[in-house]
Order: sequence, then structure tokens, then C-alpha cells
Amino acid sequence: MNDLKQKTLRGGIAKLLGQVADFLIRIATTAVLARLLDPKDFGLVAMVTVVTGVYARFTTAGLSSATVQHDEVTEGQLSTLFWVNMAAGMALAILCVVTAPALASFYREPRLYWITVALAAGFLANAAGVQHSALLQREMRFTALTVCETVAQAVALTAGVVCAWLGVGYWALVAMAVVGPAVASAGKWIATGWVPGRPRRGSGVRPMLRFGGTLTVNGLVCYLGYNLEKVLLGRFWGAASLGVYGRAFNLINIPTDSLNSSVGGVAFAALSRVQGEPERLRRYFLKGYTLVMSMTLPITICCALFAEEIVLVLLGPKWHEAAVIFRLLAPTVLVYGMINPMAWLLLSSGLQARSLKIALVIAPLMITADLLGLSWGPRGVALATSAAMTLWLVPHILWCIHGTVISVADLSHAIAMPLVSGIASAGVTFGVKYWAGGLLAPVPRLLAGGVVMLLSYLGMLLFVLGQKELYLDLYRGIRGASGKVAPDAG
Repeated sequence: MNDLKQKTLRGGIAKLLGQVADFLIRIATTAVLARLLDPKDFGLVAMVTVVTGVYARFTTAGLSSATVQHDEVTEGQLSTLFWVNMAAGMALAILCVVTAPALASFYREPRLYWITVALAAGFLANAAGVQHSALLQREMRFTALTVCETVAQAVALTAGVVCAWLGVGYWALVAMAVVGPAVASAGKWIATGWVPGRPRRGSGVRPMLRFGGTLTVNGLVCYLGYNLEKVLLGRFWGAASLGVYGRAFNLINIPTDSLNSSVGGVAFAALSRVQGEPERLRRYFLKGYTLVMSMTLPITICCALFAEEIVLVLLGPKWHEAAVIFRLLAPTVLVYGMINPMAWLLLSSGLQARSLKIALVIAPLMITADLLGLSWGPRGVALATSAAMTLWLVPHILWCIHGTVISVADLSHAIAMPLVSGIASAGVTFGVKYWAGGLLAPVPRLLAGGVVMLLSYLGMLLFVLGQKELYLDLYRGIRGASGKVAPDAG
């Protein structure tokens, strides 16, 4: 038990540090590219990636999660799954090339043909690293995994900035999309040292394929529900509108996405190891969920309060329209932060079928919201999406925890303290911004607002609501874990 706890904490530290680096790299690159490229450049590439993103749901075929979740995995199973992933990657690359003319015709934009063809290479690069990534997760070697992903992100974003500076326009974004997966997969091969053998009949992969198949369908349904608005905006409102909407969504989603990625991989691996021990699974899940909530809530609320300042500072004045969309999408991202961790619980407990059923309800709900808001453009879509996700929050959570070791009281307690603290600190910060914000320029106003939000939030959470001991215990655990050297840390 102590060994798993130490590995989990070490993995959490590594992933969190990696996500901090990833966050800073993405923010810096976003700021630079927003000034070197136009909204239409982002929109052109988004028109393609939102469609090829459907293909990408099949790249892993859910088999990385199957490898992590399975109790025991043999060499034969790993090699067979590797070649299944490679076959899927090759098929998707070919599909990408074949459908390029239809994509260009659908959007009435001939430049999309070669963008789509170029992006096909990313499918093979991604497929080559799926099982190597799963091996690192299964062995709880999150330091090595984080290094691979961070280096790949840095190299890809550097390539994008250099290409944009050279004046190649939207091809800078294409370069980023292809370089990143290639570098990441190469790093994971080096980190694991594992070379796959030939695929073997009778290796016992059928249960893993069924698990992965369910996850793939689940991911596909969710993707369609969450991303159809981008297809609709690109088709009916053009590349520029999609570019503005896409930048606003990506920008406000960076903190939540980074936090969920840093904790989620570690939590899923740890919960999968204790799936047969209900009480340990319950404790692990609630601690991870509380940690994510305590960071997601204040960051998202602060983003909503300072939408204009964030967009102006990071994207520049030509992106002013993105500020309204950025704020309208804040409730959507906040709900994502609250429901995404439910996947840790469902998948680690073998409840992937329930996850699929939930997805089959979410997708029509989101698509309906997109269609209702489309007439009003990006703003209407953002508002309709946030309204739909807010209405869906409670039913989603209740459905996820039904019949599991997590009770409504457990989850209410995990959410209540960060939520109350976030609302209280938002009131304080809004008051300070209202009375003194006009005296400061955008950058100092943003910095001052962030400091006020952070201090008031921590004061409310740790002292007024008495949560100090919970986080001190977590801090002591992290210090203890960081003081021990992991034999295969990376």
C-alpha cells in the first residue's frame, strides 16, 4: 500500500510539474502565434483538425487504457496491441488522404486539401507510441512520461513559432501538429527500451479489445457532441469566426485541461491498481477529486472575471471579439472540470459501458444546443453550450456515482468547500476590480486581480472553512514522496 501511495504521489508531482511547464509553454506560444498569425489561419487548420479529430478517436482504439487497466499484461499481448494500433494508424492516414477532396469541397476552401494530406502523417506517429505510453503509465513511471511529453510539446511549439516567423502562415500550425506526436513517440520508445515483437494469435487480447472498443465508441460519441459546433461555425460562419471561437475555447480550457491531464493519468493508474479494494479506491478518488476541484474552480472563475484583460495581454488587440466568447465559455469549462474526473472512477472500476451510455445522452444534448445557438454565431454557440452543460451537471454526476463506492454526501463534501471559497473570493475580487480596476493598465490589473483572488480563496478555504489540515497532510505526503528516489523514475 505504501509503495503504491509513494508512486502515486511521485507521479502526481512529476505530472503536475510537467503540466506547469506545458502551461507556460502553451501560454507563451499562444501569445506569440496570435501576433504572428491571423484568426483565419487558425480557422483554416481548425476546419481540418475538428474533422480529423474524429479519425483520431481510433488511433489508440482505447488500447492504452486497456493496457493500464488490465490486472496482468503479457509480452504477447503488448506486441499484438502495438501492431493493432499501427494498423489503425495506417488506415486512418490513408482515410485522411482519401477524404481530403471531400473536406475541401464541404467547406468550399481548396487550401484545406493539402492541409489534410499533411496532417495524415500525425496518425502514424501517434500510433507508434500508444503502447509505450501505456507501459510507462502502468509502471507508474510518470517522470519519464512527463519528460517525453514536455520535450515534445516544446519542440513542436518551437517549430510552429519559427515557421510563423518565417511567414508561412497556417503551415506553422500544421508543422506543430505533426512534429509533436513524432517527438513524443520517439521519446517514449527511448524511455521504455521496449521493442515490440510480432503479433501472436491466441495472446488473450480479446477482452482488452472489447474494453478498448467500448472506450473508442465512447470517445467518438463525446468528441462529436463536444466539437460539432466547430464544424458548423466553419461551414456557416467562415474561417475567421471559427478561428476566434477556437482560440477563445483553447485559451480558457488550458488551465482545466492541464490540471486534469496532470492528475488524471496518475489517478486512473492508481485507481486501477486498487479496483478490488473499495475503501482504498474511495479514499484515493476523493482526494484526487478534491485536489482538482480546489484548483479548477478559482482559476476558471478568475478567467471569467478578467476575460478582457487575459485576451488583450495574451492574444493582442486584434482578438478583442474573443473576450466575450471566452467569458461565455467559462461555465462550460467549469463543468468539464467537475465531470471529467468521473471518468477515472468509471473506467478504473470497469464501468466503461455506463460511460458510453452517458456519452450517448450528452452528445444529442450538446448538438441540440449548438444548433439552437448557431444563428447567433460564435457568441450564440458559446452561450447555448454553457447553458446545456450547466443543466446537465447534476444528472451527470448522479449517474456516474450510482452504485459505486462514492456517495452523494462524499462528492458534495469534496465540491462544497472549494465552491464556497471560489464564490466568496470571486465576490471580493470583483469588488476590488470594480472600485480600483480603472486605475491600472491591463497587465498590472490582471496581476493584482490574480493575487487578490488567490489570497482570498486560500484564506477562505484553509482558515475560514477549516481545510488547512487536509492540504497540509497532502503537502506532507508530497514532501515524503519527493524525498525518496524512485528506482525507475525515468
